[in-house]
Amino acid sequence: MQGTKKTEITEEPLEVAILDLKRETRDSFELVKIYTSRGRIDCHYYRAEKADKGVILVGGIGGGFDTPAEDLYPRLCADLKEAGISSLRVSFRYPTDLTEAVVDVLVGLGFLKAENLRGFGLIGHSFGGAVVVQAAFNDRSVKTVVTLATQSYGISPISLLPESTSVLLIHGEADETLPPRSSVYAYNMAHEPKRIKIYESAGHGLKEVSDEVYAEVRNWIVDNLK
Repeated sequence: MQGTKKTEITEEPLEVAILDLKRETRDSFELVKIYTSRGRIDCHYYRAEKADKGVILVGGIGGGFDTPAEDLYPRLCADLKEAGISSLRVSFRYPTDLTEAVVDVLVGLGFLKAENLRGFGLIGHSFGGAVVVQAAFNDRSVKTVVTLATQSYGISPISLLPESTSVLLIHGEADETLPPRSSVYAYNMAHEPKRIKIYESAGHGLKEVSDEVYAEVRNWIVDNLK
């Protein structure tokens, strides 16, 4: 896979070249290592047979393949695979750098496009909420965005997403890290179609309502990637 991706979230557009790609089969996914001019991006790829839609899932500043809501991401990836939707979990190279994290997601989108997928959903938790919004702003093939306990910093491009891009925002009322007003702020800027769900008893990791969040996100992705 060769090519470049751009993001205009800084004054100077950033470019990244894809240098090499390695894939290793694991029990339930492929470990994909994408070597770029800006460093290696590690991904877990859950490929669905004959899929034409894909989802990228990212965590927050914890880095690695972190996930909210009691293993929400691996659960979703397995279920979406059965529903004919491929998924890619992306591990940020620099999990506190918004610009570089957006580049990681854009490279992930490029990988999925090379797999002949054409319509995409993006899911991000905490810091990752702003990341997926900015990635969607840079790539019009994104059809829906889901933020989970998002931060407000960097979220403003949500107001500039294409009219065809839907948005689901989920937050916990008892979030001890990022207040639910962060998601309310983003919701007020977003255009329709949009939905916000605030869970009264949930904290930042949403573990208290993991089953509810799983059902909400799963149904939203399936409905919005039809």
